[in-house]
Amino acid sequence: MRLFLGFIFLVLTVYATPIKPQHDSIIDQNKVIVEEQSEDNFEDEFSDEFQDSDGKEIYDPFSGYNRSMTGFNDYMYINILNPVASGYSYVMPEPARDGIGNMFENIFFPIRFVNNILQLKFMNALEETGRFVINSTFGLLGFFDPAKTHLDWQPHKEDFGQTLGFYGVGPGPHVVLPFLGPSNVRDAFSKIPDYLLDPTTAYIVDYPRDIPSDFWSTMAIRSVYWVNKASLHQGEYENLKKDAIDLYPFLRDIYEQKRIKEIEE
Repeated sequence: MRLFLGFIFLVLTVYATPIKPQHDSIIDQNKVIVEEQSEDNFEDEFSDEFQDSDGKEIYDPFSGYNRSMTGFNDYMYINILNPVASGYSYVMPEPARDGIGNMFENIFFPIRFVNNILQLKFMNALEETGRFVINSTFGLLGFFDPAKTHLDWQPHKEDFGQTLGFYGVGPGPHVVLPFLGPSNVRDAFSKIPDYLLDPTTAYIVDYPRDIPSDFWSTMAIRSVYWVNKASLHQGEYENLKKDAIDLYPFLRDIYEQKRIKEIEE
């Protein structure tokens, strides 16, 4: 009888002991796997910033500076240039703004002409010369563009950065310029010779009629150019920006792809 009671007590003790269900262990293991996958996904997303669309790693040694400057340029555009351009467009009708934009493009003829010559695009350089003559005369100093509207002579925009790319000079690391936005080492240095060919600058090759006479007049003319240009493209930056998860690499990739296409053309 004692043995029977002892056996019953032992059985009850065993069944009363709490046993951790096996599925809890499986859940814990799955939780660990999910956490590890989440960490891997975060690392993959972080590393994607430094890879191009082909999966190649992007050499971006100035990324810290570029991010800060992108934020600065974004702030300046949204809070200063865009409101000024909005007020400007309110008082200046669009046909007048288009005409002013045409005049600036006509003034920038030397930059396009020289870089077309340097890239051995002689027919384009000849067409640019014809555009400049026609628009400067019949187009009232470039306010109108009869060369395009009546003769179908299209502008051939080339700069010294494209010229260097034409001869195989690589872009180098990406760099964001204050106020000017995305660029790279090649294009940033290429702005110097283009600047010297720009008739709106004060430090120019000795043209017969140098437009500005000092630094401040140059700044005034360039300010009119940028405000007028911004007024003709209102909303475009905002529409582009809203698709960006991370603004800096988004703008960087757009710029680099655009430049590759322009050089190939």
